[in-house]
Amino acid sequence: MAANRNKPWLKSYPEGTPEFITLDPRKTIVKLLNEAESNYPDNDAFVNFGVSLSYRDVQTKSKKFAAYLQNVLGLKKGDRIAMMMPNLLQYPVAIFGALRAGLIVVNVNPLYTPRELEHQLRDSGSKAILIFENSAHVLSAVIEDTDIEHVIITKIGDFLGPIKGSLMNFVVKYLKRMVPRYSLPGKIDFKSTLGRPVTDLDEAPISIDDLAFLQYTGATTGLSKGAMLSHGNVIASLEQLEAMLVDVIDEDG
Repeated sequence: MAANRNKPWLKSYPEGTPEFITLDPRKTIVKLLNEAESNYPDNDAFVNFGVSLSYRDVQTKSKKFAAYLQNVLGLKKGDRIAMMMPNLLQYPVAIFGALRAGLIVVNVNPLYTPRELEHQLRDSGSKAILIFENSAHVLSAVIEDTDIEHVIITKIGDFLGPIKGSLMNFVVKYLKRMVPRYSLPGKIDFKSTLGRPVTDLDEAPISIDDLAFLQYTGATTGLSKGAMLSHGNVIASLEQLEAMLVDVIDEDG
């Protein structure tokens, strides 16, 4: 009882929720995806614009993207890669691919101004960026003042199939004119990065103490600052949620 008086929040825990969780020191975000693909290979992992990716799809595509980052761009464990896009199917593929290669992901708000983007890219030391084409004009205004060496462009229809995807890209760019002019010499098309054989991937050794993300703050009190999130930090959050919601998860199957 004395312990509970010192920790009054415990009385708000659902019945059966443990006070502490124990992390598996071998579990990383990449291993989590591996387990999901092994257990539910054909289940939908992500759905967007009526198109779904199964866990097997995400696994295969992320491995190909990781192989490209390593073997073509020459990125190594610990390098930073920025990702500036809305919620598209390309995003989880790129996230898991980058983490699989041992890179640190720097998420960037796709609505950032050039000044905000420049600060985050410079502060994070990002060497590469995967960016939504609609935001590419923002990057073109500041790229010369950053350490960015590689620019990968993705379009809204990249994972929506040849017909639907091409139609979406045409409407967004030419009818709705939602893609301002930009100049980024040497840019790489995201779809072209998925052509490497999975066997080309050299899985990076990753531990729970390795950084997974530099997640930047909202800059309400000054310049945006990068919070260092390790694989262990993310896994701990998931384990906590699972412990709190175990009854709900069991009911939903």
